[in-house]
Amino acid sequence: MSEKPNILAFDYGLKSIGVAVGQQLTGSASTLKALKAVDGTPDWTQIEKLISEWQPGLVVVGLPLNMDGTEQPFTARVHKFVNRLHGRFGLKVVTQDERLTTVDARADLFAQGGFKKLSKDAVDCWSAKLILESWFDNHSA
Repeated sequence: MSEKPNILAFDYGLKSIGVAVGQQLTGSASTLKALKAVDGTPDWTQIEKLISEWQPGLVVVGLPLNMDGTEQPFTARVHKFVNRLHGRFGLKVVTQDERLTTVDARADLFAQGGFKKLSKDAVDCWSAKLILESWFDNHSA
C-alpha cells in the first residue's frame, strides 16, 4: 500500500469529469465534485488543485468497455487522459472497469431523492465513487 493513503478517482467524460476520493485502509469513498471539460479536455489547474489538496498515492480512472469486455472507440480517449494525468503529475494511474456504473449511480441517487437528485454533476461524481469502490473490492488488502 502507498505511504499516501488517499486515492482519487475520475469518471472521465467529454463535458464533465466526476471526481471522488477514498482511502484504501478503510475501503471507503466519497464524492468530491464534477469538473467541466471541453471536448474531453479538463481544466488542468482544477485537477492540480485536487492533487495538491488530497496528495493521492494513486489515481483510479474508470475504463469504459463494451458489455463483452472489449474496448470501444471512447476507450482510447480515456487512455489518453490516463497518460496525461501520469505525465503531468508523475502519479501512478490505473484503470478500473466502469461498466454499468452510470446506471448504478442513477439508481442509487434516484433512491436517495427521486429525480431532483439526478443532476449530471451528481451522477458523474457518484459514478467516480462507484468506480473507486469497485477498485477497492478488487484490491482489498
